[in-house]
Amino acid sequence: MKGTILIVDDEEVIRKALVRLLSGEGYQVEAASDGFEAIEKVKEGGVDLVLTDLKMPEKDGIVLIREVKEVSPETACIIMTGFGTISSAVEAVKVGAYHYITKPFQLDDVLSLVARALEYKQLKVENQEYRKQVGRQYSFKNIVGKSDAIISAFEIVKKVADTDSTVLLLGESGTGKELFARALHYNSARSDKPLIAVNCGAIPENLLETELFGHVKGAFTGAIQSKVGRFAMADGGTIFLDEIGEMSPRLQVKLLRVIQERRIEPVGSTKSQDLNIRIIVATHRNLEEMVKKGEFREDLYYRLNVIPLRIPPLRDRVDDVPLLVEYFVDLYSKSNHLPPPIMPSDVMEMLEKYDWPGNIRELENTIERLAILKSGKTVSLADFPEKFLESERPVTSQNVKIPDSGISFKRAVQDFENGLILKALEKSNWNKNKAAHLLKLNRTTLVEKIKKKQLQRSALYN
Repeated sequence: MKGTILIVDDEEVIRKALVRLLSGEGYQVEAASDGFEAIEKVKEGGVDLVLTDLKMPEKDGIVLIREVKEVSPETACIIMTGFGTISSAVEAVKVGAYHYITKPFQLDDVLSLVARALEYKQLKVENQEYRKQVGRQYSFKNIVGKSDAIISAFEIVKKVADTDSTVLLLGESGTGKELFARALHYNSARSDKPLIAVNCGAIPENLLETELFGHVKGAFTGAIQSKVGRFAMADGGTIFLDEIGEMSPRLQVKLLRVIQERRIEPVGSTKSQDLNIRIIVATHRNLEEMVKKGEFREDLYYRLNVIPLRIPPLRDRVDDVPLLVEYFVDLYSKSNHLPPPIMPSDVMEMLEKYDWPGNIRELENTIERLAILKSGKTVSLADFPEKFLESERPVTSQNVKIPDSGISFKRAVQDFENGLILKALEKSNWNKNKAAHLLKLNRTTLVEKIKKKQLQRSALYN
């Protein structure tokens, strides 16, 4: 059977018609003539969906749905109503109904709505179990690291997790911003409510608005049915807006209003819905620079930047590389039921020296590959691409010649340092940010050295 449906209507003709229709589609269907009989059937258990009329004597549909949700919260409910009582149907949705359908209705519309409601109910049950599993997966202990940078970020997470404050996660791609967002949610009082994640950079602008805020039927060409937006899905829980820096100025305005008023208005609707929601956003971009260039609204930036949390890149937490390697080796060996590969000291030393431009995501992919291809075997340097080997070659003094007359150590060190800086600047086309990255220096340190040494482009060729 595809599911058990309870039809509740005081009109026998409608009851029989719906029983015949839904039974013919493979559903197990029961019927009740009033709310009292219906609630007794729900208490017996096994009812996946209640399809009830709104207007019934003594106990109407709204009261019935409220009681159904108290007895069996996972049971989906659809309310049937006449055109003139749509406002009451909306009230039913607020007390827990999945949706409503107006009389007279097309049979195909009933079948479509029933199928969606049962799918929603199944997803809800699965999500409850998923949230239990994810809650364990994203506990604090799964933020792996012992470096000062990660411990500092970890301490902020512990302090703000169980609050409703907006958190702005900053960091390069692949640093684990979504992991921190999930840790914030699943260690809060909202952990039993939904966490809805949206990648604002992965959805075209013309679709992102309805994806976030939903739309009503007929709102635009092709809107053949209403759509619930991600904000509404996250009501009571948390919404995570990843890559917020990619959002268009037009949507930034609407998002600002939602944050200020804590209510949404679906596209094409004149009615708003109040929200009880926590907002977490993330970006790899410099929002302050975007504000200065007029690419990001200043008022929205300050609304989002309540608690900024910078997630350090992996190159700034070298001490964590061995821990992360061990974690991912164990994870992917066990998940694939394979003996773990052996990671010798020279390989570990190379992994610590590598710059990891793709951050933790790159490290994870690398270890997953090794866990499968080198299962139970010793990993060697030859198992890595050339870029890894290049990164582990130390700077040596082999090419330095010391004349019989001696050499000025201070001058030699200065010349060597000047040469390194100039080569990094040339490689990066004199982009100081990139050059500092190549030399593993803070940008301010590099700029000070350039000024102090009075280095210029032409110096490289002298």
